[in-house]
Amino acid sequence: MTVSREIRLKSRPVGTPVADNFELATVDLPAPGPGEVQVRNLYMSVDPYMRGRMNDVKSYVPPFQIGEALQGGAVGEVVASNDPNFQVGDIVQSMLGWREAFNTSAAPLAQATAGQAATITKLNTYGLPPQTFLGVAGMPGMTAWVGLLKIAALKEGDIVFVSGAAGAVGSVVVQIAKLKGHKVIGSAGGADKVAFLKSIGCDEVIDYKAEADLTAALARAAPTGIDVYFENVGGAHMDAALAAARPFARFALCGMISQYNSTGEMYGVKNLIAAVGKSIRLEGFIVSNSFHLLPEFLQDMSGWISSGKLQWKETVDEGIENAPGAFLKLFKGENTGKMLVKLS
Repeated sequence: MTVSREIRLKSRPVGTPVADNFELATVDLPAPGPGEVQVRNLYMSVDPYMRGRMNDVKSYVPPFQIGEALQGGAVGEVVASNDPNFQVGDIVQSMLGWREAFNTSAAPLAQATAGQAATITKLNTYGLPPQTFLGVAGMPGMTAWVGLLKIAALKEGDIVFVSGAAGAVGSVVVQIAKLKGHKVIGSAGGADKVAFLKSIGCDEVIDYKAEADLTAALARAAPTGIDVYFENVGGAHMDAALAAARPFARFALCGMISQYNSTGEMYGVKNLIAAVGKSIRLEGFIVSNSFHLLPEFLQDMSGWISSGKLQWKETVDEGIENAPGAFLKLFKGENTGKMLVKLS
């Protein structure tokens, strides 16, 4: 038997999650059965979308269940195998984070969604550290790539505005747009994040925590307007983007983290009528709908990283017991780049 610890959902959060919504449990894993492998996780991801799965509502992925281990992206090492396609020592990726170890049978990652847990794939790491496949070379990086290049359909001459620009997704959006020759305006909260964005080439950075009027701040940063808005935050950021948008602007709606813990009436966009007069296209997207593009994304991303054109930053906490705290940091703005938990 192998001893593993895991984080379970103890109760459904009301508003912002708290530590008491989670519990740490210890389980015994038997040896893997026929066709199964046993994996010990090295790193796990915490992501804002997980907050929605803590509610008992129908969505694009099923809700987490009370008393069961949570799920999320993870990279781990095969420690025992009864599957000829996997050898001890192989590095694999799965949606079975929030636990130190697990047994499972394999299935192609391209057939998975964020809510299908019994899926692992062997990683070709392209010489990168394995944890980058939870960040810049994984779901956040692919979200940035899909949203900017496929949903917003970036084209020559576009001016790009990115909210939440210092996060795991936003920082990749900024860099892809810059390496393709575009002017980029990013928003982030706090001096450290502003400095980080400047270090990766962001042309104009708005510290939204220091601005009383975000619409006025964006107007100063982009006096001729914006053509692409990559939405990660929502609320006043959307108002500002609509006001600054030029005719035929394209908005890629990735997330709205400012709304995820709302318990009352959602923030109402004040000037949505601008989308009519300016012929703006607003399109929401879920990256799992584009998993068929994974080979194209990995080819692009591995090339940009290996040539030094794209950087990444990680905020890492250690120990499965600290996973809930790492998750809560996302909603306090305490991470720069990808938020990860390193497991023993």
